[in-house]
Amino acid sequence: MSSSSARLTDTVGTNPALKSAIAKASKHLMPMLVILYFVAFLDRTNVGFAEAALRADRGVSDGAFALGAGIFFIGYALFEIPSNLALKKFGARFWLARIAITWGVVAAAFAFTTNDTMFTVLRFLLGVTEAGLFPGVIMFLAEWFPNKVRVQMFAIFYLAQPFSQMIGAPLSGGLISFGDTLTPWHGWQVMFFVEGMLAVVAGIAALFLLTNSPAQAKFLNDEEKAALSNVMALEDKVRTEDGPNGIWRAMANWKVWYFTVIYFALQIAVYGTTFYLPQQVAGLLGKKVGWEVGLVSAIPWLVGLFACYFLGRAAHTIVRRRNWGTMLYIGTGVFILGSGWAGANNLPLLGILFITLAVASFLSVGPITWAFPTAFLTGTAAAAGIGLINSLGNLGGFVAPLMRTGINAAVPTDSGVWGVVSLGVFAFLAAIMVFATKFFKVAKSDELLAKEAPAVGH
Repeated sequence: MSSSSARLTDTVGTNPALKSAIAKASKHLMPMLVILYFVAFLDRTNVGFAEAALRADRGVSDGAFALGAGIFFIGYALFEIPSNLALKKFGARFWLARIAITWGVVAAAFAFTTNDTMFTVLRFLLGVTEAGLFPGVIMFLAEWFPNKVRVQMFAIFYLAQPFSQMIGAPLSGGLISFGDTLTPWHGWQVMFFVEGMLAVVAGIAALFLLTNSPAQAKFLNDEEKAALSNVMALEDKVRTEDGPNGIWRAMANWKVWYFTVIYFALQIAVYGTTFYLPQQVAGLLGKKVGWEVGLVSAIPWLVGLFACYFLGRAAHTIVRRRNWGTMLYIGTGVFILGSGWAGANNLPLLGILFITLAVASFLSVGPITWAFPTAFLTGTAAAAGIGLINSLGNLGGFVAPLMRTGINAAVPTDSGVWGVVSLGVFAFLAAIMVFATKFFKVAKSDELLAKEAPAVGH
């Protein structure tokens, strides 16, 4: 191990000022980041609750819905890397706030959807305006938190997904159910407008609550600033030695493309399940989408919340990250297949159980997956590499609904089982690829995980 690596490992493990700085940074930054992703994920996926209403009130066809659900990721992919580079230039505080405010305006505009074309255009614009939020936060966290605790921070950030669905599912269902009686609008219009405005408010708050770097943090004392800044500078040096330098080298790096494929497979499972979860639950229960379906749809996300947090805390060595990642991808595939089988055999309780376990698995494996590329990417290489992984990987969200709809049309069944089965196959591919990282050359950044991570208090 190099002298700088040894110094960093010792510092992370023993320096009280560093432990204090990490705890304070977690307390001051993570709530705002979770809120931003909460409303982003809510606005990204709430179309699932409006599908039937959009068809009845505005004539939005099944094909247009599938295209609109997926085309979000085309706009997202096109503007991901430019957005990440802009974040490096303007700072995370301003740029993340800008993203939230602009996507909130677009999300609210869905309340005025009139036809297939407008729905599709708005979904594309939602992707354009939200582009850069998720990878920007991943990059931001990689600049604030040492590798040893980074998966834990990623896991806390990921809690926004289950929170958004656990709280957002009954919220969306409730707005749809009661919107007609409480306002002159349709319930689905109220849902889109209210949830879009939440993003605008969150963006304004981010301007006041986020801080670009440890050196600028008013909540850290001088000793804590120095301890955290020094550790991150040493990690940057190690990552520079390990990984590619510059934008183009990062985009050409084979490891970046390797983890892009893994992330693509994960997004197939995530969005192929998430977009249709309300309908799948409604089918299992034999009820229409509304308040009751919204409450039941929140159960998988509640379980996933705890699984994501505790597994994120546990995955603080390279071996644990690889082993947990492999098992969770296998679990994702098995449980998705199980949910399809239960639906085909009219077993509602078993179907809900399998959906719950699938959601818990793919939520927990996300933070672990991001620990791999952030261990060797830094600077503009991180902006480009993380942006590339997320933008192309997220195209899985474009492919998933089209693939699921297409397979169900080609092999029609009452339960749509074959469309569900197709999602699980990609999770198994990701499991194989994560396990294969065992044969990668051990990098200096991996050596920094040799000792136990410091506890992060609140």
